[in-house]
Amino acid sequence: MSTQTLSSLHLSQNFITAFHQPPPLVLPWDRLWLLDFSSNMLQGSLLVPPPSIGIYNVANNKLTGEIPLLICNASSLWVLDLSYNNLSGIIPQCLGSFSDSLELLNLRNNKLHGPIPQTYNNGTQLRMINLSQNQLQGPVPNSLVNCSLLKSFDLGNNQIDDVFPFWLGTLPELKVLILRFNRFHGVMWNPNSSFAFSKLHILDISHNGFISFDYFHILTAMKTIDGDESTYIGRVVDNGFTNALTLTNKGVQIVYLYTLNIFTAIDLSSNRFEGEILESIGILKCLHMLNLSNNHLIGQIPSSLGNLTEIESLDLSQNKLSGEIPQQLSQLTFLAIFNVSFNHLRGPIPQGRQFDTFPNNSYEGNLGLCGDPLSKRCDNSDALQPPPLPSNFKQDDDHSWLAIDRSDWIVICMGYGGGLVAGLIIGHTLVARYHEWFVSTFGRSQKKQRTKKNGRRS
Repeated sequence: MSTQTLSSLHLSQNFITAFHQPPPLVLPWDRLWLLDFSSNMLQGSLLVPPPSIGIYNVANNKLTGEIPLLICNASSLWVLDLSYNNLSGIIPQCLGSFSDSLELLNLRNNKLHGPIPQTYNNGTQLRMINLSQNQLQGPVPNSLVNCSLLKSFDLGNNQIDDVFPFWLGTLPELKVLILRFNRFHGVMWNPNSSFAFSKLHILDISHNGFISFDYFHILTAMKTIDGDESTYIGRVVDNGFTNALTLTNKGVQIVYLYTLNIFTAIDLSSNRFEGEILESIGILKCLHMLNLSNNHLIGQIPSSLGNLTEIESLDLSQNKLSGEIPQQLSQLTFLAIFNVSFNHLRGPIPQGRQFDTFPNNSYEGNLGLCGDPLSKRCDNSDALQPPPLPSNFKQDDDHSWLAIDRSDWIVICMGYGGGLVAGLIIGHTLVARYHEWFVSTFGRSQKKQRTKKNGRRS
C-alpha cells in the first residue's frame, strides 16, 4: 500500500468523516487510478486526486468550499462525480476541456453559481453532463455542439436565462435533455432550422417560460423502438456509474438511477404554451409519459392521443381544454395515471378498461363532465353519441347550418317529392273509402230509425 503501488481504493458507503491526519492538498498516490469515497460523511474541502486518476467519486458527502483549479491537472480523468455535496463557488472553466478522456461530469446538487464552462473542444469524449440543482446562470454555451458523443445533458433546477438551445439538435447521440425549473423563454424551436433531435428519448422543459411547441414530428426516436431494451441511457459502460435523472412521472417526482433505453417521456408542463394540442402528437406511438399540464392550451383533446398505445401517464390538467374526452382513450390499456382536472370539459366520461380505475380528482374542476366515477349522472342527451357525419359533410365558415353538395340536394328533393305524391294518393284513397264506409254504415242506420218512427206515427 505504498504511494507507488496503490492503484484502486474503494471506501464507499461507510461513515468516514475525515482522515486521521490532514492529507496534503493533492493526494500522494502516484499511480492511483480509481478513488471511491462516495456515500460517506466526509467534511471539509475537496481533496485533489493525483494526475494519474481515472475515476474520482466523492458523491454523497458533506464537502464544502470551491472546486480547486488543481483538479484540472487530472488529464486522464474518465469519471468525475462530485454530486450531492455542499460545494460552492464557480465551476472552473477548464472542466469543459481539460481531459480528452472524460465521459461523465456530475456536479449535481451543490451550491455552485456563475456561468457554465464555455469551452468544449472538438474530440471531447463527454457522454453525460449533469449540472442540475445548483444556482448556475447565464446562457447555454454554444460550444456544446462539439460534444458529438453526448447522450445526456441535465441542466435542471438552475437560474439559466436563455432561449431554447435548438442547436443541440445537431448532437447525433443526444437521448436526454432536461432544462426544467429555469428561466428559458420564447418559442420552443427555431422554425427556420433543420436541426432534428433524432435520438431524443426524454425531453423535460417544464417550469420555464416557453410559449410554443409545434415540432412533435422531429422526435423520431419516440415513434418506434430503436434501442436495446436491456440497456440504460445514463450508464458508463463496464463500470456501472450512472447519471441520475429527476422526472415527474405519474404525479410524483422520481429520481431514476437507471433509465431503460426504451423509456420515452415529454414534460412541457408549467410553461406558457397556447393554442390547441396538435393532432400530430399521435405519431409518438412509443411515448410512455406525457405532461402538458398548467399551460394555456385550448380546443379539444385530440383523438389521436388514442394512438399512444404505450402511454402510462397522461396529464392535461390546468388548461382551458373544452369538448368531450375522446372515446379512443379508453383503448389505452397501459394508462395508469390520467388527469384532466381543471379544464372546461363536458359530456360523458369514457367507461371500461383503465377508465374504471381513475379516481374522482382526475376530473375535478370540469362542471360539464358526467358519469362514473363522478356523482353527476348523464342524461340521455349526454349519454348518446351523435352519429358520424357523412363524408360529403361541409361546414360553412359563416353559418351554423350544413352545406351539402348540389347533387345531394337533387336526390333529397326527389325523395321528398316522390314521398309527397305517394302520400297524397294514398291519403285520398283512404279518405274516399272511409267516406263510403261511413255513409253505408251510418246511412242505413239512420234510414231504419226513420222507418220505425214513421210506423209508430201511423
